[in-house]
Formats: sequence, C-alpha cells, structure tokens
Amino acid sequence: MAEREELIELRFRIFDGTDIGHSTYTPSTTIASLKQRLLAEWPQGKTLVPKSVNDVKLIHAGRVLENKKTVADSNITFGNPPGEVITMHVVVRPPITKKRTGKNQEEMQKMNSCSCTIL
Repeated sequence: MAEREELIELRFRIFDGTDIGHSTYTPSTTIASLKQRLLAEWPQGKTLVPKSVNDVKLIHAGRVLENKKTVADSNITFGNPPGEVITMHVVVRPPITKKRTGKNQEEMQKMNSCSCTIL
C-alpha cells in the first residue's frame, strides 16, 4: 500500500504585499514549477511583471530557493507547525536596460558641447 504524500499549503507574497498562488502542493513539486504557476497567476496591472521563470526569485527563511530542487529538498516545512500556511516571498528582477555604445556617447557629447565663441 503506497503512502500518501502530505500536502504543503503555500502562499506567495509579491513586492507590494499582494498574496498570489495560495494552494496546496506536494513535497515533490519543483521550485521551477512553483514559479511557472506564479507567472500564470500574476495579477494584472502591476508595474513590474516577470517575463520568465529566471526573472523570479522565491525566498523562504532568508534563503533563495533553487529552480532544480523540490519543495522537500528545500526544507520548506522546517520550523513550521504541520498544517500551517507557509509564506514565501517573491522578488522580481527588474528589466535590464541596454548599455550605450561608444557611438551614442560621442553623439551625446557633441549635443552637450558648447560651440560659442567669445571675442
């Protein structure tokens, strides 16, 4: 007779205090699949929206959780009483701005330089 896995109840708190993805998960669920679900349930109208799993970091008990590990591998339930809802914090990497090339910097210097002549 196979033993039933104990389900873990998780919720995810994003940067503005909003909770999303409140549900139960099996200990064999990977961190990457948790992030996939977060992306699918991300609230509309937020100024910062992740585009991929790599743009999201899950933090629990001060540790950043790795995508390849499972909930069980990450010791999510450590220090929490059984049946308690566990809150994970979600950090979103801001979009990367493009670096300026040397040509653009030269153009900016020409625009900002003064061509006045004092007699």
